[in-house]
Amino acid sequence: MEDQIDYIDKQILLKLQSDARKAYSQIAEELKISNSLVHQRIKKLHEAGIIMDAKFIFDEKKLGYKTKSYSGIRLREARFAKSVMEELTKIEEIVECNYVSGNYAIFILIFAKDNEHLREVLYEQVHLINGVAGTDTFLCFDSGFKRNIPFK
Repeated sequence: MEDQIDYIDKQILLKLQSDARKAYSQIAEELKISNSLVHQRIKKLHEAGIIMDAKFIFDEKKLGYKTKSYSGIRLREARFAKSVMEELTKIEEIVECNYVSGNYAIFILIFAKDNEHLREVLYEQVHLINGVAGTDTFLCFDSGFKRNIPFK
C-alpha cells in the first residue's frame, strides 16, 4: 500500500498526526482541497489499515501512575507464548505487549501507581501465569519523546 500513498494522502496524514481531532473541513481548507476529497482519502486510509484508530493520549503521571517499567518475560518453553500473551491481556496495568527475540520471549510495558504496585503486578499476577519462567524489569525514569513512525 505504501506505493499507493500519494502527496495528498501524506499531507492529510501529517495533519492528523499533529491533531487527530482536527476537523476534515479544516484539513481541506489548509490543503486547499475539497472536504469530500479529505473524507474519501481518510476512508481509503482506514480501509487500507494505515489509519487504525484515533485515540486520546493520557498523561499517566497526572492519573496517578508514577512508575513506568519495561519487563522482559522468559518462558519455561516456547509453546507457552500464546497462552501467556492471552493472560497478560487481562492485566490492566500492562499497556503494551510484544513478542521479541533474544533473552526474552515477550516484552511488556507496565504502568503502576508506585513501586509497591509494580511489585504486586509482577509477583502476584505476571509470575503466577502458567509458563512464565521469570522476568527482568527495567524502570523508566522519563520519556524523552514519543512519535509515530516516519513516512515519506
